[in-house]
Amino acid sequence: MKKINNIEELCGKRCDILGLGISNLPLMDILMNSGATVTVRDKKSRAELGDVCERAEATGVRFILGESYLDGIDADVIFRSPGIRPDAGSIPHALKNGAILTSEMELFLSLTKAKILAITGSDGKTTTTTLTHLFLKKQAERYRSSRAYVGGNIGTPLLSEYSNMSESDFSVLELSSFQLMTASFSPARAAITNITPNHLNWHTDMSEYIRAKKNVYGESTLLVLNAENGITEQIARERRDNIVLFSSSKKSFEEFSLSGINVGAIFLRDDEIVYSDGRNEETLLYASDIILPGKHNIENYMTAIALTYGLVDKDIYTEVAKTFGGVEHRLEFVRELDGVRYYNSSIDSSPTRTAAALSALAGPKVVICGGYDKNIPFDTLADALCGSVRCVILTGATAAKIKKALLECEKYSPDVITVIEKPEFADAVAEARAVAVSGDSVLLSPACASFDAFKNFEERGNRFKALVNNFSSDKN
Repeated sequence: MKKINNIEELCGKRCDILGLGISNLPLMDILMNSGATVTVRDKKSRAELGDVCERAEATGVRFILGESYLDGIDADVIFRSPGIRPDAGSIPHALKNGAILTSEMELFLSLTKAKILAITGSDGKTTTTTLTHLFLKKQAERYRSSRAYVGGNIGTPLLSEYSNMSESDFSVLELSSFQLMTASFSPARAAITNITPNHLNWHTDMSEYIRAKKNVYGESTLLVLNAENGITEQIARERRDNIVLFSSSKKSFEEFSLSGINVGAIFLRDDEIVYSDGRNEETLLYASDIILPGKHNIENYMTAIALTYGLVDKDIYTEVAKTFGGVEHRLEFVRELDGVRYYNSSIDSSPTRTAAALSALAGPKVVICGGYDKNIPFDTLADALCGSVRCVILTGATAAKIKKALLECEKYSPDVITVIEKPEFADAVAEARAVAVSGDSVLLSPACASFDAFKNFEERGNRFKALVNNFSSDKN
């Protein structure tokens, strides 16, 4: 697939930006400064975009807005926002006419001199990306020989920083399947934390979703994979060379059955997180030093350690583990009131995320689930709920589907788990407060995206925290 290799190639080109999100604002400026002719296409109206239209038009940018914004694309280079499918609208016709399809992130990957560490997966990628960046950042600060950047799905857009990056720097990227759909690159190191059904309302099927995830690595990339996930374990068997597998259940290198060139394993033996290449072993961290709760966070540390092994001093792993309290909206402790502890895990947008959050919290739980429908099955969610909570409060667009899965679950018993439906989010949170008793944990872990009622999971999590923090000590 054709791609842009330097900014000079854009001079005089007709460039269309599809969707004016946060990351595409610096892209728009860079394209104009390169001498390109820029058209922004967006489904939103001028009123919804605000004064950005007037400011951009003053520099020569043209806007095509409204429902038909993807009609009649006739550009040399098309910059696709992640949420827009590469076969949407008139994109295929433009490609037949010779257009280059790319994105803000793909342009950054083509231009930066920094070494890329790329992370994707259905669950755990944000925490893993954050940890990987923290490790490299502390190493850079210790020796002042490089810099560590973080971007992609988190942080700030990195395109405007590419010219400041050198070969000694690192750029840690969290990449979604949306971003990876058309990507073709070979990072220095990459990780796939796991692959489970997700975003099947956007992808045509599970096969397309898997193919997108596999675009995160190239032939020469050192690839970190989850040995406990069937799909990533199959990727390891296909690839064989230049891989590191991680597992929180295996206890030796031999249990991985690895054969190939440049292979390694990270595993948990008692309290020790151990790295082995089949000949030598090294303890890199003690699990008891990790202050984040849950087995899934041990696996996040394993992934980040595998990505940075040999790049940072191993005492940095311990330093971070003892101080890093987690990423906002991920099993975030909000408050304790009347003996009830409240946790915000609004990031949990899939059943596997919710299952991991449930396993991380001990004791009786009241859980709020439900949200935007991504056309994923809820049988695994029902199984996890029936085995670990005393009350589930269902809300949002998927409430009925989750309830159906619960009632059909073999482990379901109305004497063990209470199921309550509250269509409105605020009513669901209030109901959780009403049914919780001292010793319970109330957990917001939706197992769904937020778009039925909120702009994003951050807005949903912040709403939950605001409601909880407004509770008084008297339920009445």
